Amino acid sequence: MKSYKYKLFPTEEQKDKLELSLDVCRRTYNNLLSELSNGFSKYELSNYLLDLKVCNPEMRNVYSKVLQVENDKLFSNLSGLSASKKKGNKVGRLRFKGKGWKKTFTYNQSGFKVLKKNKKNNLLYLSKIGDIKMILHRKLEGRIKQIIIKKEVDNWYAIVQTDAIIKLECGKKEIGIDMSPSKFGIRSDGIKMEMPKEIDNTLEKLKICHRKVSKKKKGSKNRMKARKLLQKKYWRLKNQKVNFYHQTSSILVKDCKIIGIEDLDLKELMMKDYSAINFQKCGWATFINKYLIYKAESAGCQIWACDRFEPTSKKCSSCGKINKNLKLSDRIYECSCGLSIDRDLNASVNIKKTCRQGTCLCGVDTSLVEIPKVSVMKQEKISNCS
Repeated sequence: MKSYKYKLFPTEEQKDKLELSLDVCRRTYNNLLSELSNGFSKYELSNYLLDLKVCNPEMRNVYSKVLQVENDKLFSNLSGLSASKKKGNKVGRLRFKGKGWKKTFTYNQSGFKVLKKNKKNNLLYLSKIGDIKMILHRKLEGRIKQIIIKKEVDNWYAIVQTDAIIKLECGKKEIGIDMSPSKFGIRSDGIKMEMPKEIDNTLEKLKICHRKVSKKKKGSKNRMKARKLLQKKYWRLKNQKVNFYHQTSSILVKDCKIIGIEDLDLKELMMKDYSAINFQKCGWATFINKYLIYKAESAGCQIWACDRFEPTSKKCSSCGKINKNLKLSDRIYECSCGLSIDRDLNASVNIKKTCRQGTCLCGVDTSLVEIPKVSVMKQEKISNCS
């Protein structure tokens, strides 16, 4: 499954129809959730949509399959809660969606069509809404399965999901990566992975926007304007991070065959460490789980998580001696064997050496696959037959 995200340019009339579809889907989800307590099955609730259309004529302005998807999402959320409960997590109940909470609705299997003209002038036909201008900045590959319409601040996007299977190519290097709160990370070959300075500038602007919102009177139009500006800053910050994650993960997969990373308990680090804001800014878990792993799987690249209790920072990468007196403020690692090296670089080299003793997150370790041995008698028999 491959997803493509394209920006939409709807007219004012089409924006009203899109907003109506969002609100109708939200109210449909809430109605189905309220009837769920009466013990109705998924099939019975899908039939209940017909009764809702009689009571709510606005539902006829929304494509029927879009409303059926809301029923599927409801039971998908229920199965997710039960799976989380089996793992031992504390779970509550499904909540009703308030006004403005819902940001997406889905056209599944039918009710849509991409009308291609040229790169800058394409149309997306959506049933009950019409032809919406769309720019296809990337070529669509495969057959379209469904389209998710998403609202981000004041912008509308179409996420087109196809059945295309795209294979990436991996490199030949074997590296280890040490995650650092001061800089995003450093590779064992000496290359530093630093987050762009634009992210720090956006974070500073976020502080100013938060102060402006807090100074405005609640319920006033000025407060609504300040909140809108704050939303745009958060949206810009998210886009900057996503762009950095995509670029960094693509470079790693293209360069490397085996990647060793740290298995960090990020929640505990953020609770105890004074630099929790730096841990949150980097977003290592998001980078690894949502961007790096799926690209590595597509390219056949292996990702290994080093053992959590391995002293990678305190161990000398040259002689293996452990320096128990090493402090966090010591940025240069100096050993009695004569090694003087950057602390993070030393840790990344140790991760490269010991990562295969940990957990394999994706890929198959070909070095550990047993090769079937042919006995001497069988080899003689084969040679005689030939």
